[in-house]
Amino acid sequence: MPFKIKFIKFISSTLFILLFNQIIIAQKVKIDAVGVVVGKNIVLDSDIEKFKLELENSSEGKIKISDCEMLEQLMLQKLLAHHAVVDSIIVSDAEVNDQVERNIQFFSQEYGSIEKVVEAYGFNDLEDLKKELFGIEKENSLIQKEQRQITENIDVTPEEIRIYFNGLEEKGELPEFPAEIQIAQLVLNAEATQEELDRVVNKLLKIKKEVEAGSSFKMKAIINSNDPGVTDNGGRYTIDKNSTFIKEFKETAFSLDVDQVSEPIKSKFGYHIIQLNQIRGETRVASHILIQPEIPQEKLDETKEKLEKIKKDIDTGVITFDEAVKKYSEDKDTKNNGGLIVNPYSGESTFDLTRMDPALYARVNNLQKGEMSDVFYDEEREGKKMYKVMIMKDRTNTHIADMVDDYVKVQNLALQKKKQETIAKWSREKIGDTYIKISEEFRKCTFDKNWTKEIAN
Repeated sequence: MPFKIKFIKFISSTLFILLFNQIIIAQKVKIDAVGVVVGKNIVLDSDIEKFKLELENSSEGKIKISDCEMLEQLMLQKLLAHHAVVDSIIVSDAEVNDQVERNIQFFSQEYGSIEKVVEAYGFNDLEDLKKELFGIEKENSLIQKEQRQITENIDVTPEEIRIYFNGLEEKGELPEFPAEIQIAQLVLNAEATQEELDRVVNKLLKIKKEVEAGSSFKMKAIINSNDPGVTDNGGRYTIDKNSTFIKEFKETAFSLDVDQVSEPIKSKFGYHIIQLNQIRGETRVASHILIQPEIPQEKLDETKEKLEKIKKDIDTGVITFDEAVKKYSEDKDTKNNGGLIVNPYSGESTFDLTRMDPALYARVNNLQKGEMSDVFYDEEREGKKMYKVMIMKDRTNTHIADMVDDYVKVQNLALQKKKQETIAKWSREKIGDTYIKISEEFRKCTFDKNWTKEIAN
C-alpha cells in the first residue's frame, strides 16, 4: 500500500490528532529554535523530530516521512487551531480538565504513581504537569472541533465509493486489511464469604482505633494495605473534585477534617479507611489503607465447576451461548449484549488480531468461528477474581480489500479521503489571509500548499 493511502488510513478522520494525544510533554525544552509561526502558534524545531519519531513508532515503521512533510502536517494543525479561535469555537475548561485527568490517570497506572510521572517528565509538581497538559488538550480540542465544523456536511455516495475502490484497484493500491475477530465472554465472579467481609471490616476498625490512639497511619498502610502504590507514597494521594479517583474515595476525603480517619468504606477495589492529611484550597491530600477480601480456594473451585457445567450445556445444545450469557453471566458490561467484548481503543466489537492484549491473544488466537475456549481464571486490577469462557463469534483473515465484504471499511476510507481533501482545500484558502513565518532553514522545503506565499510564475 503506497505512502499516501497508508497515511490517510493512519491519521483517520481526525488527521494528525493522534500524535498530540501521546502527551507531547516529553522533556520540556528550555531553549529551542522556532521553525514556523502560524497566526499566534509556533512550531519548534524539536517538535518536527519528535512528531516524526512518534508517527514512525505508532505505525510500526510502516510510514516514513521527511522533515518537510512532517512540518507541513504540523503547520496544518496550527492553522486549524488558529482559525478555531478566529471562528469562536468554544472549548470549555471543564471538558479540557476531564481529558487532562484521564491522561493523568493513564500515566499514573503506567508509571505506578503520579509522583513518578511528575519526576519522569521533569515537572516541579502535579500542578505544573496539569498546566502543561491543559494547554496541549485545549489546542487538541480546538483542532478537532474546527475539523468537525469544516467537514460536518461531508458524505460519500455509493457511486463515489465505487469510483474510489475502482481507482485503487486499477493502480494496484487496494489496502490490505488485517485479521480481525469478534469475541464474546461468559463470566462468573468468585465472591468472598460474609465471614471474610466481616473480618476485613473489623481489621480496618482496629487499625482506625490504633491510629486514633497515636500509631502512624503511613506505617499501618505499608504493613497492611493492598494498594500497590503504598510502598512509594504510603497510600497518600492529592485529589480535587475533578480527579478521576473512585467516587467513594473522593466523597469521603472531602467530608473529613484534617487528621480525621473515616469509618471503613466499600469500593470496587475492596474496603478502605481514609485519613485526611491536608486541605489546599480546592485540593485534598488524603491517605488510605485498602484491604481486599480473600477468597478461599474452595470458593474458586466451586465457581470454576459451575462454569464448566454451563459450558458443557452449551456444547451439548441444552442452551445457546447467548442464552447462557443472559442467564448466568455476572459481567455487567457484556451481559446484555450477548457477551460481546468491546475494543477499548476503537469502541467497536472487532479486534485487530495483531494489536490485541497479549494475554487475550493467547486465549483466542487458535479458536475458529463458533469455537469456545477452555474455562480459565482471570483477575482484574481491582482485585476481583473470576472464571471466564470465550467464544469466537466471527473471524476474518488478513486479506486485500473486497468491495462486497469490506464495503463499510471502504466507505470509511473514501469518506476520510474526501474529508481530507475538503480540509486541504480549506487550508489553501486560509493560508493566504493568515500570518505565516517560516524560518530560513525550512523555506527550501517543497510543500503541497503555498505556505511560503510565493507568487507562481
